Amino acid sequence: MFGLIIRFIVSALVIMLVGFLLPGFAVLGFGEALLAAIVIALLGFIVENLLGDKISPRNRGVVGFITAAVVIYAAQFLVPAMRVSIFGALLAALVIGVIDAFVPTELR
Repeated sequence: MFGLIIRFIVSALVIMLVGFLLPGFAVLGFGEALLAAIVIALLGFIVENLLGDKISPRNRGVVGFITAAVVIYAAQFLVPAMRVSIFGALLAALVIGVIDAFVPTELR
């Protein structure tokens, strides 16, 4: 349980960093970033279960990258303080993927 809380806190910090660095991606504060991290994780879980593991962003393929961007873009409709353009979602998926390669936010 503690590891799950740490995972979401790290994910929220990454989302805040992405919102600070990238145009077309905005999250107002830590609470909203934490909510966005939870929503993105839930949407990713749903997409993975519906379409299978081969579509997972963890696979680092083009399909996984596009899936991650779509999940990030869709999250803005569930998180009121989050605004993402299509270009911002693509950039965010790229940056989050690179950060995740060095600082994994997934429990292994």
